[in-house]
Amino acid sequence: MSMDIRQEQFSTERSAEIGAAWLAAVEADLDHALDLRRRIHSSPNLGGQEQATAEVIEAELSPFMSLDTIAGTGRIGRIGPADGPAVGIRAELDALPGEEATGADFASTNGAMHACGHDVHMAALVAVIRAIPELGERTGQALPTALAAVFQPREESYPSGALDIVSEKGLEKASIARMIGVHNHPGVPLGQVAMGEGYINAAADEVHITVHGRGGHGAYPHNASDPVAAVANVALSLPEIVRRTIGPMSAAVVSVGTMSVGDGAANVLPRHGSIRATVRTTSAQERKDIQAAIGTMARRIAQAYGLEADVAIIDGEPVLINDSDLARRFATQAQGLGASVASPMRSLGADDFSFFSEAVPSAMSFVGTGQPQASLHNAGYLPPERSVLDVARAMIAGYLAGAESILGSGSE
Repeated sequence: MSMDIRQEQFSTERSAEIGAAWLAAVEADLDHALDLRRRIHSSPNLGGQEQATAEVIEAELSPFMSLDTIAGTGRIGRIGPADGPAVGIRAELDALPGEEATGADFASTNGAMHACGHDVHMAALVAVIRAIPELGERTGQALPTALAAVFQPREESYPSGALDIVSEKGLEKASIARMIGVHNHPGVPLGQVAMGEGYINAAADEVHITVHGRGGHGAYPHNASDPVAAVANVALSLPEIVRRTIGPMSAAVVSVGTMSVGDGAANVLPRHGSIRATVRTTSAQERKDIQAAIGTMARRIAQAYGLEADVAIIDGEPVLINDSDLARRFATQAQGLGASVASPMRSLGADDFSFFSEAVPSAMSFVGTGQPQASLHNAGYLPPERSVLDVARAMIAGYLAGAESILGSGSE
């Protein structure tokens, strides 16, 4: 039998059979997954301090696979064929600082909380992996290609856990050829999977501008080089850069978060002033163009006032781009598993999953919790229990899409 025929069989009959059996096995073990979600939720760890959570995950999966430590407190491992490419699935380990206000009987009381649903992602990925042996018994077939579990630290804080995993060659060591991300979202209808091709999340960079002048007395401004007006004009001009640099059909924004001039005295002209801003762009070229325009604008405005400006751009996450072929396959697989596919969820928010999407063909999806009045990172945000199964379904769909993509590409 030729390789092409085997691939076609996997992409249709085998894929459907594996997906249905896998989801059924997860449902049969759902009580365990829900209990794990509650345990993780009640004892969250902040970014960089996720060791205890990672150890819980490690203990859960020890009968099924071994996990290696990566990026400090992260874990990574493979299950399925020992050799060849793998489909990676990411789940985030970290929580956010804050006092939980959900009223849940398993709420956190330690000053941190899973206000972004990472507890759901972890429980779902563990459930997906725990179901793999049962999958073999139900179908008599092994996974067509390996699944690599990536339990990532520091998604919510710097330095980025995803960037560290990429820098430490974690994807290469696990032979990850496709990467899947699944994130819950209150703005997507309950149980639906938002999937799209191309740009999903923006690149997010910081701008630090310092204007240097010569201080003086408020009664004698002509004897000083006062940075106040220059700083104010730079702050007002920063958002205008978008309109003057990129086309109106592109999405980008420059937002000033902090502006500081002077030390509080009414009659003292300061020597320095500073601005802190964020830049969010949706293409690599526009990112470069806007960064360059910010430097030119700040320096020239300062020069017009007889001052000097130092401009530093601190690169954050790159643009998160969904691979078109993988995203289409993902949507088809999600529908095959009974999920409705919602319109793409795009925003100028950032997610460091983008470091994975820069390295290998990747797809990020959003699974609806059906809570349109809620918001991520809110003290009262609590995805419903069914979200564990909904996210697991999307992870299975993502794996099948990745396996199809690998086998269909002729990779081995």
